[in-house]
Amino acid sequence: MKQIIRFSLLLYSFYSFGQLPEGFVYVNEIIPSLNVELKYFSEKNFIGKPIEGYKSNKLILTKQTAEALKLINKHLKNKRLSLKVYDGYRPQRAVNHFIRWAKNLNDTINKSIYYPNVNKKDLFKEEYIAAKSGHSKGSTVDLTIIDTDTGKLLDMGSIYDFFGVQSWVNYEGITEEQKANRKLLHEVMTKFGFKNYPREWWHFTLKDEPFSNSYFDFPVE
Repeated sequence: MKQIIRFSLLLYSFYSFGQLPEGFVYVNEIIPSLNVELKYFSEKNFIGKPIEGYKSNKLILTKQTAEALKLINKHLKNKRLSLKVYDGYRPQRAVNHFIRWAKNLNDTINKSIYYPNVNKKDLFKEEYIAAKSGHSKGSTVDLTIIDTDTGKLLDMGSIYDFFGVQSWVNYEGITEEQKANRKLLHEVMTKFGFKNYPREWWHFTLKDEPFSNSYFDFPVE
């Protein structure tokens, strides 16, 4: 019992001082100018409220992932463009929050925005919600591209976190401009070592992620 209590206190102290597990970084220390809007820290997400484990708008990733994003942002700068990140490291407690929400079939406040054509009871079956997330390994990011001259998002043909075929990378029912924007994002991310999840145009994972078999649960703060 004493060992358990001591271990809990050590964890509390570790996170209280804002320190991260070895191998993780606050991305603003690597890319100070990066545009970050963590959707799960706000109410602007499919659940409609801040998600458990997100206590600040601080993007956390593995150091290798942050360094790769730095190269991508530098590359885009030559085109007067920049990345905008919606999510990075995601604690397991946030994933658990998603699971609890998905099981509550009466809570559909944002259905018309994020999943108008999907029954909530099918979110697990259609793999929009899962018990584990690659985000919890620290090397997966959800992002898009902005025009640095105007500050506007490039039109990708769907909103972030839209549950439906419109979010699939190769979805044909969008304009040529939207297809070109998705292609640009895909090409620049793969060029610098990321792989894409085909059902989400915004979702990329570092190919050589350092914690491929580990899921973390420390808070975003």
